[in-house]
Amino acid sequence: MGEQDVGVVSYHLGGGGLAGGFQGFRDDGFRGGVLMALAAGGGQVVGGLLFELGALTPLASVTGIGVMTVAVTAKWGNWLWSQRNGYEFPGHLVIASATLALTGPGAWSVDRVLGHRTWLMAVAVGAIAIGAASGYCSATTATEEPGRAVRPD
Repeated sequence: MGEQDVGVVSYHLGGGGLAGGFQGFRDDGFRGGVLMALAAGGGQVVGGLLFELGALTPLASVTGIGVMTVAVTAKWGNWLWSQRNGYEFPGHLVIASATLALTGPGAWSVDRVLGHRTWLMAVAVGAIAIGAASGYCSATTATEEPGRAVRPD
């Protein structure tokens, strides 16, 4: 989550802006492209900033896992490898977000300054579950054909 995310909602850093984000979601079979582009891009930007600052790590994990679960389901039919537009890269981001939820923020983080060395395990596991469930629900309810985004071709 980073420069690509800014490109989903703006033309900065070589992005296609909302029009490009909208078209990308339409190409993946989602309806409501502008709203999806805003939600996904906004979630990625906010989650990415929270991760970079080490602030509210469980919330950052929810956004990262949720948005990237949608990406995994959209690319599932292309199989694993990124060279074939597969789910390898978003899958790695899901794993990284879950790992950060479990391990907590680093030594130089806003959470650490506020006294959160690690979050309770229940909070971390809850963040992972909420992120995965919200991403899966978004992917299965926002497609033109119900289940299209999660059914392999």
